[in-house]
Amino acid sequence: MKTSTSLTFIFLGFLITQLSFVQSDANIIAQTCKQTPYYNLCVSSLSSDPASSRADVRGLALIMINMVKAKATISVQLINQLFKKSPRLKNPLSFCAESYSAILSADIPEALEALQKGVPKFAQNGANDAANEANLCEANFHGKSPLTKFNKIVHDTSVIASAIIQQLL
Repeated sequence: MKTSTSLTFIFLGFLITQLSFVQSDANIIAQTCKQTPYYNLCVSSLSSDPASSRADVRGLALIMINMVKAKATISVQLINQLFKKSPRLKNPLSFCAESYSAILSADIPEALEALQKGVPKFAQNGANDAANEANLCEANFHGKSPLTKFNKIVHDTSVIASAIIQQLL
């Protein structure tokens, strides 16, 4: 009976420890996201990545930069589809293709490399540049574009990434 009681206390101690880790993981995400302009998007984005449960602020920044990359990649795929469907939009789509090429070939790699090397200021520059490129793509349509939703999510996740990186400065 004594062994059973001891095992129960050991198990309860383990369970409490695990719950406190989960709580602290949620806390770091919430605390980090409170310092960004899009709290709900930040929390939902970071919470959707299992790696965020073990991440520090730098790790959360890396996760968000990778989310920007994923969103930008989806946007490029849409641009390629629109080229085929909407020849009349060739000029603004070409501009957007160049903007997203800059995001994927320069801004994101700059941000990732800078975070990995511990130079957050350059990482923040990359995130800010990605947000600007998405805005420029949208503005080039001179009104609502077929990419509005995609440009907004790339912009917003880039701004969140920048705000998270700001916490490392």
